[in-house]
Amino acid sequence: MKREFDVLVVGGGHAGAEAAHAAARLGARTLLLTQDPMAVGRMSCNPAIGGLGKGQMVREIDALGGLMGLAADAAGIQFRLLNTSKGRAVQSPRAQCDRQNYEIQVQELLAAQANLEICAGEVVDLQITAEGRVFGVHLADGSSMRAMAVILTTGTFLQGELHFGTEKSSGGRFGEKGASALAEALGRAGLSTGRLKTGTPPRLTADSIAWNVLEEQPGDEFPTAFSFLTDSLPEPQISCWIAQTNSATHQIVRDNLHLSPMVAGRIQGRGPRYCPSLEDKVVRFADRDSHQIYLEPEGRASDLIYANGLSTSLPVPVQEQFLRTIVGLENCRIAQPGYAVEYTFVHPGSLRPTLEVRERPGLFLAGQICGTSGYEEAAGQGLLAGFNAALAVAGRDPFLLGRDRAYLGVMVDDLVVSDPREPYRMFTSRAEHRILLRQDTADRRLTPLADSLGAVSEERVQRLRRKQKRLSHAMEWLKQNRAVPPEGGPPKSFRNLVARPDLGLRAVEGQSDLPPLTREESLTLEADLQYAGYEERQRAWADRASDRDQITIPEDLDVSLVQGMRAEAVESIQSRRPTTLGAAGRLAGVSPADLAVLELHCQASKHLAEASPGN
Repeated sequence: MKREFDVLVVGGGHAGAEAAHAAARLGARTLLLTQDPMAVGRMSCNPAIGGLGKGQMVREIDALGGLMGLAADAAGIQFRLLNTSKGRAVQSPRAQCDRQNYEIQVQELLAAQANLEICAGEVVDLQITAEGRVFGVHLADGSSMRAMAVILTTGTFLQGELHFGTEKSSGGRFGEKGASALAEALGRAGLSTGRLKTGTPPRLTADSIAWNVLEEQPGDEFPTAFSFLTDSLPEPQISCWIAQTNSATHQIVRDNLHLSPMVAGRIQGRGPRYCPSLEDKVVRFADRDSHQIYLEPEGRASDLIYANGLSTSLPVPVQEQFLRTIVGLENCRIAQPGYAVEYTFVHPGSLRPTLEVRERPGLFLAGQICGTSGYEEAAGQGLLAGFNAALAVAGRDPFLLGRDRAYLGVMVDDLVVSDPREPYRMFTSRAEHRILLRQDTADRRLTPLADSLGAVSEERVQRLRRKQKRLSHAMEWLKQNRAVPPEGGPPKSFRNLVARPDLGLRAVEGQSDLPPLTREESLTLEADLQYAGYEERQRAWADRASDRDQITIPEDLDVSLVQGMRAEAVESIQSRRPTTLGAAGRLAGVSPADLAVLELHCQASKHLAEASPGN
């Protein structure tokens, strides 16, 4: 096997798969190094893709040529569009997947990718030059690998510890060992690390559940795909089911809180605020009599049911006890108990916007090692790290996305100026320009950018062009043709009628000469018209905000010498090292007045540099 590569990716989870796939698509000789190649693409927790904010990111990953959307569409067993009672800007697709099939789909997509090799191996140390540049890794078997760029996507495996009540064992996830040596190596390399926690609920056997007393939750009649290349989705869809905890459930949890590793202090890391354990729910929401549970099949042929909403690290006997207080689960059997995982992460404030470690050139990070939570967040970071590692190796400009261009841009910008106390999770509310970031527009926002890199297929580019042409023809038809409004009065263009929220597409029902569109294209056309005014105002706002994002802060600037800035702002900027004025303005402790002073200093420095004899 070769020992030298352009890009070396460590870890085969969602971040690692996308990173390796992205780097190889740009022509980099890429190696994906993982402890178990048969576990690449494995869904450690819920076998579901998408959700609020997350679904938008999956569509963006797909628009950039990634593999998550394609794998989710092929392995999906139930598809739902969330937030349909709200505006199109915050609607998000979600798919429950067949766990085993998803893994297979990811591995097949990677196997078909040119320039990519996958190898088993455990990384225990980094190779670093005297100048501090990372140029390879050392493996547990004593061998070494060299690469011009290394991407670490270690998930929950860095010094991972599994907690089942009072019991604790080393591991990254159930049945798989952790990576202690690599975590120690990162400390020796000077990276600032911390501890975070996540958890997973018990898996139940399907034949032990009384389905007839539970509320059925079917998939959508018209399912929404993730990939812009998907023409049809697997059928038939499988239903999920809804159950409820009750006061008896909560009392058992309260009676056994002393056995929880979080309460007992055996776990120091914070867990995700928006995906709390059952213990957290019972304590934080003491006034609630019940909490909703979603019983989700793990596959078409699987007997396992994922108990979404019951994440717990209480002892197994206690899990059995509280589960059997829930209507429908009185006789349930646990196939795999719930547990918590505590793991080491690297503070993302040490990263450049490219996801390269600022003090260790050649080293990129992606996924939970950056303090995030979720498959989709990990995959998005992996794709961007893969792009930027390959571009750096080729001596090309980095690939950066603004907050007004993609949820992926929002996430990276949030991370590189943050000091997370809990795992970061994407929501639509994190994007101040979310009206510009609808899930159905990801292809026209991002595919042209990926095409300019050489990262997407000609088929994807041509599909976008044909879609844009159909939408353009339909829009022209709406402008040219007129009809009488339902309330009467003079005729108005169909364009104006469809733009009315009370009419929308109903205004063109029965119009046989309207240029043909797919169902999703029709909804996109309607949203384009109804959001046009809002988008115009938000684009102007985004353009004003982006002005400061174009002003770079010199890397060698000693902020403490800038006259007029408060000590709190100086400390925040020095510790986070933002690269632009816009990023500095989003830091805690930096006021508009501080930013104005810094802007004047940066502008003056720029003028001095331009006026120097060398320029």
